[in-house]
Amino acid sequence: MLEVSPDDLEWDAGRWAVRGDPDQGKSIGEIAFAAFAAHNLPDGVEPSLDSDATYDPDNFSFPHGTHLCAAEVDTETGQVRIRSYVAVDDIGNVVNPLIVEGQVHGGLAQGIAQALYEEAAYDSSGNLVTASLADYLIPSAADLPSFTTARTTTPSTLNPLGVKGVGEAGTIASTPAVVNAIVDALRPFGVADVPMPCTPERVWRAMQEARGASPAAPAAVTPASASGPGPNPDAQAGSREDGSAR
Repeated sequence: MLEVSPDDLEWDAGRWAVRGDPDQGKSIGEIAFAAFAAHNLPDGVEPSLDSDATYDPDNFSFPHGTHLCAAEVDTETGQVRIRSYVAVDDIGNVVNPLIVEGQVHGGLAQGIAQALYEEAAYDSSGNLVTASLADYLIPSAADLPSFTTARTTTPSTLNPLGVKGVGEAGTIASTPAVVNAIVDALRPFGVADVPMPCTPERVWRAMQEARGASPAAPAAVTPASASGPGPNPDAQAGSREDGSAR
């Protein structure tokens, strides 16, 4: 393109120029377009610019964080409402804050959906009966609270950028956080576990079984009041460290 020897070219600020004559040059964009168009390439030169590289670190990085969930449970219906959700993650140095925030929000929505809504259910013949959105509930923005997010920064020493993973931060922590919040709210009723997804029916049945009542026949449930035991309105959640939830 410049009709000079490769030895006479020098690279500066995204542009190849002729040494000693900086006005004679081409930007990397012009070069890429010329390679793509392939109108006047030398013999044997493929019409594309490709480059592949693999980075193989010595070890994995380990993000960590703490997620807190405040939830309340309707003791008559088993309905769960998330009152607030706080997520603080440490993913090392952040390259693009907007992408990171989107990853966290999406992960939280996915993890909360696993805790409260989503289930792969099969019939006695092994057929998946929750195969479409008509019978497989996923939460919308109206079903989720506004998340409070924050970050601490501990750069990783295992890669040059000092970054850690963020793609699954929300999904790892949110599911146990929500379930722990529900169980903590129902602890005064003797409930020690609610199987996921914590649908209103499963929450209600867990309360009936803890009271010794037959889940098949709804028993009278007294709403929580100031004069009697009731669910903890600020039920707590779990924390995540080194990729494991607790």
